[in-house]
Amino acid sequence: MDLIQNDYIKSALIEKSKTEGFSSIGITQPNLDKEVFENLEIFLQAGYHGQMSWLERRLDWRKNPISMWPEVKSVIVVAENYTPIENPLDGLKDKSLGNVSVYARGKDYHKILKKKLKRLATWLVEFVEEPLGVKVFVDTAPIMEKPFAQLAGIGWQGKHTNLVAKDLGNWFFLGVIFTDFELPVDLPQTDKCGSCNSCVEACPTNAFPAPYILDAKRCISYLTIEHKGPIDLEFRSRLGNRIYGCDDCLAVCPWNKFAKSSEEIQYSTANINQMNLGELSRLSDSEFRILYAGSPIKRIGRDRFVRNVLYAIGNSQFTNFRHDVKNLVDDPDLGVSDAAKWALKRLDSNHGK
Repeated sequence: MDLIQNDYIKSALIEKSKTEGFSSIGITQPNLDKEVFENLEIFLQAGYHGQMSWLERRLDWRKNPISMWPEVKSVIVVAENYTPIENPLDGLKDKSLGNVSVYARGKDYHKILKKKLKRLATWLVEFVEEPLGVKVFVDTAPIMEKPFAQLAGIGWQGKHTNLVAKDLGNWFFLGVIFTDFELPVDLPQTDKCGSCNSCVEACPTNAFPAPYILDAKRCISYLTIEHKGPIDLEFRSRLGNRIYGCDDCLAVCPWNKFAKSSEEIQYSTANINQMNLGELSRLSDSEFRILYAGSPIKRIGRDRFVRNVLYAIGNSQFTNFRHDVKNLVDDPDLGVSDAAKWALKRLDSNHGK
């Protein structure tokens, strides 16, 4: 096809992405700058990835996606915003209630986004009317989505290492389509953080050794979601009532003033945020699975979740939770029993004041 025809197909693709509800779309080539992969290697060599050993696998694919699929010619990146209506930091005020990261307060975005991506990819195949291949990814392959999104003009990686867009803030998910059909590319987005360090300064655990560098081992999102077993004593009191993820660095970004409200109601209809910590601590494995069916929270399992709840109880100073905590001191899971003993000690100490 000639360039005029390809421009026409790209324009139609952009319009179709809007009808699917995507907030933004960009296209780039399947090549990453050498510096991008070097930064990943530095991150891994420093051990900043903690227990996320999967980041060490398939580095050749991360470095060069063409080695994963030699036929790929274009990378299509889409963004879908999940901007909260309320201030996400308001959930930190009532210490008797558990606070869940905004992205996990609704249905699992992987499933929602992937369905839309598949529809968009299918439409492209049918619209072009010639044989072409497509592959769809939503956090399911060793692909460096954020660097590709920056190259595609979606946004730039902020000092908190998350993507920021001047028209979306930083509340959005990314999806990627690989295709062996060559499409016109977009211009890369440039860094617009300037001298602002709000995100770095807002981190409760000082997880940023420097701007643009994250030590995941200190990050509350990593600690409450990815980290297995007891969490280091240094961080427990800093978790507050955050029982799944953390939004502090995202919430303070000045670019959020341009964020648009999410049109996808499934991201905020699960009604699982701000629940009583005592009730959450009593969840059995089956009750946990039922409560969080269809939620990304389900992935971490009952034990890790209740561990997080117990840390929150220990930070709450509400001694009425003491009975619930005491019942978990001999829990079969080491992370839970250790957290219960820590929380009980904290509650007893506060009770004596």
